[in-house]
Amino acid sequence: MDSELEERLRAALLDKLRLLPAELRAARGRTVPATLLPSTRMLLKRREVAEVERELQNQRQEFQQRMERLAQRRQQLARRQEQHRDAVLRFESFLKAVAARRERALRRAAEERARAAAERDEAARLQRELEQLLRRRERLARRLRSLRPFGDYLRDVLARMGQFQDVPAMLVHFGMLEEMRAALAREAGAGQELLAQDRAQLQRYRQDTSIQLLGTRNELARLRTRLEAAHQDVLQWESCWNHIQSTAIQKTLLLGQIKLAVLNLFQQTTAQLRIPTDTAQDTKAQLDMVLLCMQGLADICAIGTHPQHHRGARLLQGQE
Repeated sequence: MDSELEERLRAALLDKLRLLPAELRAARGRTVPATLLPSTRMLLKRREVAEVERELQNQRQEFQQRMERLAQRRQQLARRQEQHRDAVLRFESFLKAVAARRERALRRAAEERARAAAERDEAARLQRELEQLLRRRERLARRLRSLRPFGDYLRDVLARMGQFQDVPAMLVHFGMLEEMRAALAREAGAGQELLAQDRAQLQRYRQDTSIQLLGTRNELARLRTRLEAAHQDVLQWESCWNHIQSTAIQKTLLLGQIKLAVLNLFQQTTAQLRIPTDTAQDTKAQLDMVLLCMQGLADICAIGTHPQHHRGARLLQGQE
């Protein structure tokens, strides 16, 4: 806000300075003639500048006074704001204090109401307990009146027995007898309970034994079944093994016969064709040599019609 005011004052002062020479000349009602000497014009210019300086000084003094008044007003406004802030703070603290006092008063009132309600409840409870005690007293009085004939009877019994000193001693004796009878009854009941538990345990043992025996019998039957199946499998595999052995023997004999036949054929072929060979070759090599010789013979037979088969004849002669 201060910067905006300074900008406005500066703009107004500049406008005033620009318009000031024209206003002075218009106020004096004279114009500068164009035929004046330069020195005269210079004096006039100096006079105008002096007037402008005086006017500018006046404007500066007026602006300074305005700025001082504005600073004073700012200070006053700041003091008023501070006073207003203090007043607001005091008022807020007063409101907080009032709210706190009101809250404390409401809390005390609520506590007082709660205490009064608790006292009323306590008084009502005590009244109910008093009524219950009065009713119990009345019941005890009625019971005492109803038990009075029993007291007379006990005193008569005590007088006839002559064994006890007073009625309480006799009641203590009979109470001990009653406790002994109750203890014996409890022991008998405990014995009966133990006997029932033993019987139930024996029944469970019997059931478990019968179940285990049945399971053992089932397992034995299953094992017997597996044994018979295994025996059948053994017989079957033995027969299969015998068949395999007999087949292997037959195959071995056949293989020996084939080897002998191949060897005979190999020896006859090589002896007939006079081909030097190694008799230590295996059967496959001997058979390959026989096949090669047979192929060579076939090539020789085909020489008349197929001259290109001379290579087979050369193979028979051992050139390759």
